[in-house]
Amino acid sequence: MNAIVALCHFCELHGPRTLFCTEVLHSPLPQGAGSGDISGQNEQAEEEEGGIQMSSRIRSHSPAEGASADSSSPGPKKSDMCEGCRSLAGGHPGYVSHDKETSIKYVSHQHPNHPQLFSIVRQACVRSLSCEVCPGREGPIFFGDEQHGFVFSHTFFIKDSLARGFQRWYSIITIMMDRIYLINSWPFLLGKIRGIIDELQGKALKVFEAEQFGCPQRAQRMNTAFTPFLHQRNGNAARSLTSLTNDENLWACLHTSFAWLLKACGSRLTEKLLEGAPTEDTLVQMEKLADLKEESEGWDGSEEEEKPSSQPDVVEGQELSKSSPETSLMPDCNSWNVAHRRLSVFRSLRHMRQVLGASAFRMLAWHVLMGNQVIWKAQDMDLVQSAFDVLRTMLPIGCVRIIPYSDQYEEAYRCNFLGLSPHVQIPPHILSSEFAVLVEVRAATRSSLYPTLFDDEQSLNKYEFVVTSGSPVAADRVGPTILNKIEAALTNQNLSVDVVDQCLVCLKEEWMNKVKVLFKFTKVDSRPKEDTQKLLSILGAAEEDNVKLLKFWMTGLSKTYKSHLMSTVRSPTSSESRN
Repeated sequence: MNAIVALCHFCELHGPRTLFCTEVLHSPLPQGAGSGDISGQNEQAEEEEGGIQMSSRIRSHSPAEGASADSSSPGPKKSDMCEGCRSLAGGHPGYVSHDKETSIKYVSHQHPNHPQLFSIVRQACVRSLSCEVCPGREGPIFFGDEQHGFVFSHTFFIKDSLARGFQRWYSIITIMMDRIYLINSWPFLLGKIRGIIDELQGKALKVFEAEQFGCPQRAQRMNTAFTPFLHQRNGNAARSLTSLTNDENLWACLHTSFAWLLKACGSRLTEKLLEGAPTEDTLVQMEKLADLKEESEGWDGSEEEEKPSSQPDVVEGQELSKSSPETSLMPDCNSWNVAHRRLSVFRSLRHMRQVLGASAFRMLAWHVLMGNQVIWKAQDMDLVQSAFDVLRTMLPIGCVRIIPYSDQYEEAYRCNFLGLSPHVQIPPHILSSEFAVLVEVRAATRSSLYPTLFDDEQSLNKYEFVVTSGSPVAADRVGPTILNKIEAALTNQNLSVDVVDQCLVCLKEEWMNKVKVLFKFTKVDSRPKEDTQKLLSILGAAEEDNVKLLKFWMTGLSKTYKSHLMSTVRSPTSSESRN
């Protein structure tokens, strides 16, 4: 993360001052921070923390080097600094940390060596301890601009028995040019910086209490109430932070904390390239995840738990299992949970087509795409769930409503994928309906009904799959265009399973775009039927099966898209722009 973290102090004699800052360097270290090592005279302490090699380097400098540094330094002169305005002793080169993973160096010193950075840090320091403060003068605040950078500032007080009001004013600031990144990092920075502040205040409080116990300053000041206060401090008006906390290793510890803060804050947020708008499946997944999160919060906040219903719980695009509450709260994905994935029987659509046969698979796929109810009757629950796992990939997520396994028949309005145990009786009108298809998994009469394709397929050899429907699909029926393209991809042995999956994603997105056009044309603009027929011809979906498919897939559009479209089209600004 390209940022600077600094500790600032409001001195009673000199005003706002920068005490200590840590910056990120992607280039060689500046002169005075990374060069000038003298063998035999270095005291180097190294430790590993979070992938960063912490190096506290105290180097001896020649008088000439110190003089040149004083003359070229953009910081204030020594005459303008008191003990409270100074952190590192004269000649101290600062602290350096090396990140092995990224080859980035974190350098800490009192002021940035670059004049422009010094000006930016200086201005942020002054604003954080003067005009840009929150109510109570203690807490976080955000300010800045494009020219001087954006600042996250957290002001706080440190106890001091010799200070006016028995406390001194400090702030920790984080400066960077990326406003959005800094705002998104607010919760992280607030928590970590608050931890650093608490540690400093805790150490200073112990020193303050010890000094007050030995020599109470309040009573002494009461006795000298008529004497000007500035003349009673006996030269102790300025005290260093190391003296206030009684910690000689304070600056090394702050360097470690600031370096880790810069590394961790830069690692927690990463940029991701999004090619185009999110798909409808992504929007529906986000909506369902938000609904489930809200529902789970309602369950956690309720004092009384409702009794479980006798009917299976169903959510569009996923099922809510009764056995495990964790499974029921998982977001909808294109797969079941890990336990079910281990027990998968059907590996892909191509595998299912080979098992069921071409004609039976075509009939089953036709009913799936049309939105008819697909019923599987089997003793093996894992087999049914594996079948639904594969079949649901042909539909948009918003069109999927699953009851994985039930002991009674459920109506089609509740689910379009229904798993039943073998003893469940299905109503006769459903068996003869053209809007349902039944797959019965029976015990095989022969040892092997189809060639074994994989070594672990022995479990399927004991089953016989019978696909029936009140409206069987004729072999010469054209069917929906997407079904023909799916079958062409499945029969092409030159295409791997992964490539077929990507083809399926592209086909679904292509037809969902046609659904969006039809939805706006018919539901929003309310065009006449003649215009709708012309549109369907242009879209290449004038056939009866394609029209039925588009109408069914229209139910899978996300609420976000529908509400956005309605509000945009019916808003006064949009109507004026069209006129």
